[in-house]
Parts: sequence; structure tokens; C-alpha cells
Amino acid sequence: MVHMNTLKKVLLISLLVLLISSPAGAVSTGVNVWTNNGPTGGSISALAIDPVTPATLYAGTIYGIYKSTNGGGSWSAASSGLTDSDVRALAIDQAMPSTLYAGTSKGGVFKSLDGGGSWSPANAGLTVTDVLTLAIDPVTSATLYAGTNGGGVFKSTDGGGSWQAINHGLLYPGASVRALAIDPLVPTTLYAGGESPGILCFVFKSTDGGGSWSLATYLQAVHISALVIDPAMPTTIYAGTDVVVYKTENGGGSWEAANAGLSYPAYVAALAIDSATPATLYTATGSGVYKTTDGGDNWEPFNAGLPTYSFVNALAIDPKTPARLYAGTNGGGVFYILQMEVRSQIFIPHLQRSP
Repeated sequence: MVHMNTLKKVLLISLLVLLISSPAGAVSTGVNVWTNNGPTGGSISALAIDPVTPATLYAGTIYGIYKSTNGGGSWSAASSGLTDSDVRALAIDQAMPSTLYAGTSKGGVFKSLDGGGSWSPANAGLTVTDVLTLAIDPVTSATLYAGTNGGGVFKSTDGGGSWQAINHGLLYPGASVRALAIDPLVPTTLYAGGESPGILCFVFKSTDGGGSWSLATYLQAVHISALVIDPAMPTTIYAGTDVVVYKTENGGGSWEAANAGLSYPAYVAALAIDSATPATLYTATGSGVYKTTDGGDNWEPFNAGLPTYSFVNALAIDPKTPARLYAGTNGGGVFYILQMEVRSQIFIPHLQRSP
């Protein structure tokens, strides 16, 4: 009896030591650590997530478009009909998620009506076919905008059926527009970020749906790659550049750097804002992902599980579960992470005293 109780003590103490020595953050794959399951090959340049069924997402690459229906667990090609496989931008219709648009480097805009099953050109009137960014009006989804390389901004009001240039007040010779953002409450207000040869990168603002533009600011950078708007306070806008992140709180009237904690230069490729908690943002950079929970005042690396020195090109947040985030990397596929608070709970059993 004494021997048996002693053995129980040894076993229970060993279990207790094992539990104490195990890291509190040791969790399942994809939880609190970036996890990758493809797609393999090429650089991920764009991500789009289905707002109704967030487990469905799309990745644009130099080899076409890939689709996942299980939250990035597996991927399949979704490029039928694309005559230009170099996809630089993706946009998904929030009201009809089976409708998507893809911007390519040479073929202009392509449209799918069946969730990426097939694509057809949507280029009538689009005189510049090197498309860098796309944005869909959140209220009238048949209205969309395309930022181009050297041709400014184009607008369609019939779901890509026809396009017209809308550059009054905006276009410098050779101007490229790499970022577009639409005010979610007043969609006729939009912002365009880009650069022109020999000119600092700029942000222009329109309050009439692109009918006319006025200069909001020049930024001390060479390239601007991302614009995001606070959905709760649309006068707050963030701009990602090759140097730092900039922020305005008065609709573009004045801007200041919001880069404490970011690597310098940051080489920001994308920004993503948590619509449920807009003070939380993520930035994709040349050295991985950074996160802020105070509106850009302070940033921290957010790279557990990412390869060292990963260049991240694209970000997407699950609209129903904002703790789930996707990151498209340069040559490493798409990574995903689910952020969860992990608490250690150690049960210490009562040890029966030996007689």
C-alpha cells in the first residue's frame, strides 16, 4: 500500500512538473501562430474574402487566381478565362459575393459572376490596362474604381461594362494610382494615393465620386501603396508608404507619421483595419506583419510562425471573426492566424497521505 501511494505521488508530481514547464502559448496549429497551407509558387499580390462566407477567400498571384473554401486550409486554381495571369488587385462585391473583379498588369480588369469559376474581360473604355488597385462603392456595388499605372483613375457605373477616366484635377503626367479608399458612410467621398515621376507621392480627395479632385497632401515618400478608412470615423485615414505609415484625423486636411515601433524604412505594402475595433490595425511590410491597438500610436511585430524577414504583400481580416487574419507573402503563399487568449489552468490533485 505504501509503495502504491508513493508511485502515485511520483506520477502526479511528474505530471505537475510537465504542465508547469509547458509554455502557456503552446496551442493548436493556426492559433496564435501563423500557419501556411499554400498556394505554392509565386508572390501573393492580393487577397479578397467573402463577406457572407468568410471561409471562402481568393488570392491573386503572378500565376493567376487561387481559391480556398476552408479558410486557407487548401487551395485550387480559379483562373479560367484570365488571359493575363499577373493579378495585382482583387475586389469582391459585398452585396453579391459571387461577383468579383481582378486587376491585371497587362489585361486590364476581368470579372467573374460565379465565384471565380470563370472570368471575362471588362475593359470597354479602359485605355490603360495596367491596373494597380480596385475599389467598389459600398452602397452601389455596380460603381467601381480602378487605379492604373500611368493613367490615373477610371470609373465604371455598370459593373465594369464600361469605363471612363476621371482625372480632372488629379492627373500629373505619368501619374500612377496605387491606392483607393471610399468613405463607407458617404461613398461619393474617396481618396486616391499614388506618385508621378519626379514628384513626391500624393493623396488626392474627391467629394463628388471622382468628378473632380483636390490635393489632400504630399507625403515624404517615394511610393504610397495603401489607404484605409476608419469605418466608425471616416475622417480618420491611414496611408502606407515605402517609408512610414501616415495618419489624418480631419479628412486629409493634415497628416502626421504614425510609425512608432515600425521598422524603418517600413516598406508598407498593405494595411488592414478591424471594423469591429477600428483602433486595431495591421500593416504588411518588408519585415513581416505589425499590429497596433491604439490607432497607430504604437506598433508591435506580429510574426510568430512567419519565416524570418518575410515580405508580406497583402492582408485580409475575417469580417465575422476579426481575430482571424490572412497574410499573403512574397513567394511563401498565404498564412493565416487566429488570435486567442490562452490561459494556463493547472489542476493540482489531492494526494492521499500514506498511512
